[in-house]
Parts: sequence; structure tokens; C-alpha cells
Amino acid sequence: MSTFREEITLENPVDAGMARRGVIKDTEVRKVTVKALVDTGAWTLVINEETRARLGLDVLYTDTSEVANGVVTGLVTEPVNIYWKDRYTGCNAFVLPDETEVLFGALPLEGMDVLVDPKHERLIGAHGDKPMRIVK
Repeated sequence: MSTFREEITLENPVDAGMARRGVIKDTEVRKVTVKALVDTGAWTLVINEETRARLGLDVLYTDTSEVANGVVTGLVTEPVNIYWKDRYTGCNAFVLPDETEVLFGALPLEGMDVLVDPKHERLIGAHGDKPMRIVK
């Protein structure tokens, strides 16, 4: 299977909650849309420091993880909101300072109830394409 990317939107959940409560405007919610590498070998969402800072995500702790070229130490953020098409999940992000792209790992894929279709290099709904109702 070759690699493929999907467009996802990452959003600061604290900002989103403040916007829902009318404390800030919707336009002030920090978010970024990226072409993320779908990587079922990655456990969670992997971002770089620039993306973490842009979203304003707080760091909760440091952790180690095994990657293709050895063991690395990275930061783990508070949960981030992740949107793909009409699906949503939230999970902590693992921050690797020198990572050049966002990795869309197994945990957020599972949280969105999607599967990898390797033949067509795409994501599909695990239980059909029934949309999730996202309340904003």
C-alpha cells in the first residue's frame, strides 16, 4: 500500500468552547486545515511544534515513542479537536519538533469510525457513510 493524505482540520477545543459560550467570536477560534498523512502505524495524531503553537495547545507532559529510526522524546498536548469531512473526534497530540507533516494515526481514525481503503487509497466510514451530527 502506498501512502496517501487526507485533508483534516485541527481546532483548539478551549477556543471552541469559549466561542460556543459567546466569550469569543467564532472567527477567533484557532484552527488549521492540513493535508495529513494517514498512518495506521502511528498511534495518535502527530504534529510539529509550529502547529502546536499555532493552535495554542497546552503541553501536558513529555513521553517517549518508538518511530522508524529509533526512540524519540516528544511533548503530549491537551486534546485537540479533529474534523474530517462530516466526522469528528478529539485526542491528545504527540509533538515532534522536527516533523514535517501531520500524521493522522490509528486513535483518531478509530475515534471517527473510519477505515483505510488501501486499494483506493482513501478513508471510508466503518459503518457506512452516515454522518455524525456535529453541534457547534
